[in-house]
Amino acid sequence: MKIVVNPPRTEWTALLKRPYVDNRAVIESVRAIVGQVRTGGDAALRDLATRFEGGAPIALQVGPEAIGWSGESLSNELRDAIRLAARNIEAFHRSQLSDPVPIQTMPGVTCWRRSVGIERVGLYIPGGSAPLFSTVLMLGIPARLAGCREVILCTPGTDGSVHPAILFAAGLVGVSKVFATGGAQAIAAMAYGTETIPAVSKIFGPGNQYVTAAKQLVQMDGIAIDMPAGPSEVCVLADETANPSFVAADLLSQAEHGADSQVLLVSTSEAVVIAVVRELAAQVAALPRKETANRALANSTAVLVQSLSEAIDLVNEYAAEHLILSCASAERVGDRVVNAGSVFLGHYTPESVGDYASGTNHTLPTNGFARAYSGVSVDSFVRKITYQRLTREGLRGIGPSVVAMAEAEGLRGHAAAVSVRLAEKTTNSDHEL
Repeated sequence: MKIVVNPPRTEWTALLKRPYVDNRAVIESVRAIVGQVRTGGDAALRDLATRFEGGAPIALQVGPEAIGWSGESLSNELRDAIRLAARNIEAFHRSQLSDPVPIQTMPGVTCWRRSVGIERVGLYIPGGSAPLFSTVLMLGIPARLAGCREVILCTPGTDGSVHPAILFAAGLVGVSKVFATGGAQAIAAMAYGTETIPAVSKIFGPGNQYVTAAKQLVQMDGIAIDMPAGPSEVCVLADETANPSFVAADLLSQAEHGADSQVLLVSTSEAVVIAVVRELAAQVAALPRKETANRALANSTAVLVQSLSEAIDLVNEYAAEHLILSCASAERVGDRVVNAGSVFLGHYTPESVGDYASGTNHTLPTNGFARAYSGVSVDSFVRKITYQRLTREGLRGIGPSVVAMAEAEGLRGHAAAVSVRLAEKTTNSDHEL
């Protein structure tokens, strides 16, 4: 891990740049895969599974009986843990629901907004070396709360079998259908539909660079996606009160995701930086994914700054997916954060709790997109439809202003739609509706 001491602000942009990966070859490869699925449907999915995964599934759709029995192969401890996480995630996301609130903007003019669930959404869940059953909860629960009519899920399954924890979580949150297909081809299938897999209106979920590229390509074709995605990342702001072993563990929790993941330590204490680097070397040796973590650490940086105020400015400039404030008065410092996907306050709030069970969503903007994007929420699964209702008196009050504005813009038809009503002579109250 590289250590940088008191960098001038003019160097921050270069210092905080994410590792660059030239993915032009990936994009072209994925473009071909997407086209193959779009024209070839189920047959293309089977061909691609044989090519990339060593064999095609017997059946693309996982039967309901497999979902029903999936919990039998899990330990009681894991089933209970998944249920606890689901309860917390539901409690947090249920608080985001709200009823329409009609607002009378002037006498006789009432406006409101109603949330309507996207009718059919697709969830992509990685299922390779790290089957992310936690992501099923993070996406499936807000989709259900939002009122989505149909929620489908795609995840890799070479022989048609899907990791039982993914199936258990899918059954728990009410996913409609599960399909054993992964990679860029699964994104294409959900975007355009096949004989077996229905096309969806919006696609959610993380994935490798091929999955990410496929989401970018189908978005260009008008299919909505959750957000721009990139490698996982964490930033830890640590002052002299931080526990170096805690900080090192937090950094490694993201470094083990992938070699292209990035971790950033920002500290006001030289002693803490030195101790954290020492702890990283000791802790990484015990990780099963230590080679991956070490490669990520090679792309990562520890920055020593002179003041807490400068540290806050630096982390806001970075706009981390996960930001851990391992410092005194963490909540007051947190109030000064303006760019972050999710913030973890204090010495006893590891990023891992947000990944699994605290209740907040772990599907978050990466690669600096936290400057403009929010993490997944119930709102991600709904459309907001606005309504307005005017009485005759309301139109008389607002109409002349609308006519004046429309005529000033040269839109006489707009003006006429109002003036023809203002000229009406009837007093029949039934015309109010």
